[in-house]
Amino acid sequence: MKLETIRAAEARLLLSTYERNPLLFERGEGVYLIDENGDRYLDLLSGIGVNALGYGNPVIEETIARQSKRLIHTSNLFFHEGQAELALRLTERSGLDRVFFANTGTEAWEAALKISRAYAGLLRSEGRNIGTKFLALEQSFHGRTFGAVSTTHKAKYREPFGPVVPGVEFVRFNDIDDLNAKFSNEVCAMLIEPIQGEGGIRPVTQEFFAAARELTRSTGALLVADEIQAGLGRTGKWFSYQHYGIQPDVTTLAKPLAGGIPLGAMLCTEEVARAIHAGMHGTTFGGGPLACAVAIAVIDTIEREGLLNHVTEVGDYFQDRLKALATRHDSIVDVRGKGLMLAAEVNSADLGKLIVKEMLRRRIIINCTSDTALRFLPPYILQKEHVDTAIAALDEILAEHGKDHATAAAAHQAASIQGGEIRG
Repeated sequence: MKLETIRAAEARLLLSTYERNPLLFERGEGVYLIDENGDRYLDLLSGIGVNALGYGNPVIEETIARQSKRLIHTSNLFFHEGQAELALRLTERSGLDRVFFANTGTEAWEAALKISRAYAGLLRSEGRNIGTKFLALEQSFHGRTFGAVSTTHKAKYREPFGPVVPGVEFVRFNDIDDLNAKFSNEVCAMLIEPIQGEGGIRPVTQEFFAAARELTRSTGALLVADEIQAGLGRTGKWFSYQHYGIQPDVTTLAKPLAGGIPLGAMLCTEEVARAIHAGMHGTTFGGGPLACAVAIAVIDTIEREGLLNHVTEVGDYFQDRLKALATRHDSIVDVRGKGLMLAAEVNSADLGKLIVKEMLRRRIIINCTSDTALRFLPPYILQKEHVDTAIAALDEILAEHGKDHATAAAAHQAASIQGGEIRG
């Protein structure tokens, strides 16, 4: 088998950063990935939120073919046709004014952190009393570069590389009292995922988001929204902050932006853009002709095919079916999310792992994040019949395994409580 040959080669040659599933995919069609044996897998993860238009989309394929024959790379020392055209589409849809293009989400986030510090420095030069501290949220995930991982909450991402970048404090999720206690003139930026992705598909509350906006405005600190997973239509709006009616000063995009071609973007207001001048920041590959051409095609396709409304309709249907499933299975303790960014929380990490494995055995791809959150990030072209297929499989798995795990989880919790009482 080709898979075994490749696994052996990777074991010898690659840095050990991923625990891969034992599957070799060779192509894709629509919402399906197809392995070396021709078996079709319903992909409800879309490359971790990347393949918004699915696989084999003709518009993307034609755009790549056409642009690759013209120009793939120039560097940012010269102009090309794509950047301004793409930036116009992004600023029109975001309510922000300026764009910096990068290669990835974590690079876009680095640009957001740097411009936040630079803007605070500009304000200090103009006589304002503002510091350099970042406030981020517990359970946040912003990327894996040093700056990004320093603002990421989970210890497993930060501690192996310590000491990380200083000047970051974490606020309890959706806790306005904790936010008020930790916010001060020392803060240069408040960092928020309006819907946490890796943290378990957890939306911030309207009240918390509004409090963060009010506090930052009171001092000149920036409100920075990480839309790398939730942005560009995944929640049924171009940006998830638009569900709240709250406008950030800075936002970041990446995953679905260029349909699988690496591209990230940091957007900011005209006011914030005053802090950056030529030579302060840059990128070799970011915003190249090929990536920009594909991103333009992705945005135009989402709009032309009415996919924002489709995401809302199918996402609501998916969430309703998950909630109905939760009424039949006690092992599902919560269902949450927006559009096609959804999670079903189960009551044990072991059950979460088992469900992912059993779904894969049934040729359905999901994953489990934050230990117990079954995560669904399907392509925007998902149909209700695909949802029904997934729900039927989950129902079968939970009927077979959910009660055993629920009993085990309850016993473990009771033992922990008893143990705590004895120690007390």
